[in-house]
Amino acid sequence: MARRRRQLIPWRAAGTRAEMRRNADEVVRDTGWVFNNQTGASLTLEEFVATGDTEVDIYIDRLGWSEIPASATVLEIGSGIGRMTSAFSRRFDTTIATDVDAAFLERCRETVARFGRVNALRTVHIADGNSISVGDKSVDAVFSYITLQHCKASDALKLTSEAFRIAKPGGYVALNYRTWVPADVLLTPAGVAMRWLWRIPVLGARLAQWRWSTRLGWQANRLDPRRVLALLEAAKVELDDLVILHHPGRPQRDVSYMGQPVRQRDLDVANKSHWWLVARCH
Repeated sequence: MARRRRQLIPWRAAGTRAEMRRNADEVVRDTGWVFNNQTGASLTLEEFVATGDTEVDIYIDRLGWSEIPASATVLEIGSGIGRMTSAFSRRFDTTIATDVDAAFLERCRETVARFGRVNALRTVHIADGNSISVGDKSVDAVFSYITLQHCKASDALKLTSEAFRIAKPGGYVALNYRTWVPADVLLTPAGVAMRWLWRIPVLGARLAQWRWSTRLGWQANRLDPRRVLALLEAAKVELDDLVILHHPGRPQRDVSYMGQPVRQRDLDVANKSHWWLVARCH
């Protein structure tokens, strides 16, 4: 699998380092940049999780998810070591954390045990990088933030399809993607070059653990809203309350779905290179 999925080498390297540390506090100090760009000798898991608590509150509000009942089951694509998962587990009856790295999921359980409700947590390993072992129409909401940009475009699109497969009728889906910005003229070829360097024995393993190199290499795809919506339209996925959220300063092209224009609105907390697909399953 490693030969086919070179872009995941840094995730594997970070996961291995997570396994080797004595506790999650050490993981955060050593690899905090993997998840929210923070690191340092004094950084604690508690502080790390607090950033996730704040963001979950913000996104629940901005996405219009405040009406989701506490009895709901929420699935997170790309939980990492549980920075945001803990908040989800406190808010909803069941939280399903998923990730491509099993070591992250082990640390996620530790994080939720300390700062969330571990009895509300389930974990699912996305072993092949693109399929989620959860039943059709079985969860009330699917959430993914800063994850789908870190895999091959084909895997990101497959995970998008999976999100809508597992959401119940009337269920909520909110997925975050990266799209093109002017800086990508340099960043995209630099990312391609970095992923090639990861293939070099010894050097590749070392590069996979450095922040500067992973920030280049992990930006593995750019997906335009039209491409994602074309995938769902081809699969005849019926959507309600469909909206595209984007940075307030980003110019937008008209987008349609099933012959109807798609609503677009600004999201004050969105990164300039990010956009969100938010919808409910019909």
